[in-house]
Amino acid sequence: MKKIPRDLSGKELIKKLKRYGYEPTRQTGSHIRLTTQQNGEHHITIPDHTTLRIGTLSSIFQDIAQHLGKTKAEIVEETF
Repeated sequence: MKKIPRDLSGKELIKKLKRYGYEPTRQTGSHIRLTTQQNGEHHITIPDHTTLRIGTLSSIFQDIAQHLGKTKAEIVEETF
């Protein structure tokens, strides 16, 4: 399994998640909410930080995986 990068920023992650149809829908302070219509409507919130913590990334990927009916490993593999 590929490892989740340790130096990913919020903006970089948002670009990478476009492949799953996630588009920014609103921003409150330093948090950006993304929404996809793929597989039904789904929202995730990405902190707009220069470096995202590994636990934060892990839970974001887990959330996306559950929504798309895939494993977290598959999402990480496809994204990087």
